[in-house]
Parts: sequence; structure tokens; C-alpha cells
Amino acid sequence: MPPYWGQILFNIYFIMDKSFGKKEKLKSKTLITQLFEEGSGISVYPLKLIYLSVENIEVPIKTGVTVAKRNFKSAVDRNKIKRLLRESYRLNKALVFNNTDANFAFLFLYLGKDMPTFEQLDHKMKLVLNKFKLQIDEKNNK
Repeated sequence: MPPYWGQILFNIYFIMDKSFGKKEKLKSKTLITQLFEEGSGISVYPLKLIYLSVENIEVPIKTGVTVAKRNFKSAVDRNKIKRLLRESYRLNKALVFNNTDANFAFLFLYLGKDMPTFEQLDHKMKLVLNKFKLQIDEKNNK
């Protein structure tokens, strides 16, 4: 085996790790309702993360994103923000994905009234995920 095969295999794993596949997407209406009723929240304006520890899901974290129609009347604007949120989560999910033993359902809400840039959302996503990681670590240490 040539010496560069290790680098190729590492790159393939790294690319696969940053995917956001169908199994990771939060689609269950009952789980979404349960999130709003029983979930805990973390806010870093303009993002809010609602999370809930769940059992019996095939991936460690199922994630959904939402943008209020009240703040963005145009579906084009809402969809753009949702795409930016999903991309930001996809790039930063390793912050929590590799550091949790339990299974969670996540729902990211965009609360702002202005159209964000990717850089703004990416920065806030990192803050929210780090806050989540700290909260989970505190609960596990108690």
C-alpha cells in the first residue's frame, strides 16, 4: 500500500464525518412536539437551540432548523436562512457529535429579524454548540 493511502482514507473519513444525511434530520412530528413541550433551551441571539435527550434513535443527534414566518414573510428568505443554518451546523457538529454519549434531538430556531451572513451564523452556531457541550458536561459531572 502506498504511503499516501493513509491520507486519502483520512480525507474520506473527514468528508463523511461532515455530512448531514437523511438519518440525521429531524422529521418526526411527535418528536418535534415533544421537543417544544419538554425540551431545554440555550440562546445566543439570534439562535436558540432546543434540545431533548431521547432514546431509540439510530444516530446520536437528530437536527431540525426553523425560521419564523412572522419575521420573514418571503419563503425565499426563510429557505436561505435555513440553508445557512444547516450548513453551519454541518460544519460545526463535530463539537458535540464526538463528545456525547447520549442521543439528542436538536431544533435550531432563528429569532433575528435581519438577514444574516454565513459568518455571523457560523460564529453563533459555534457559541451555541459550545454552551450545549458545557451544560451536558455539567449534568454528567453532578
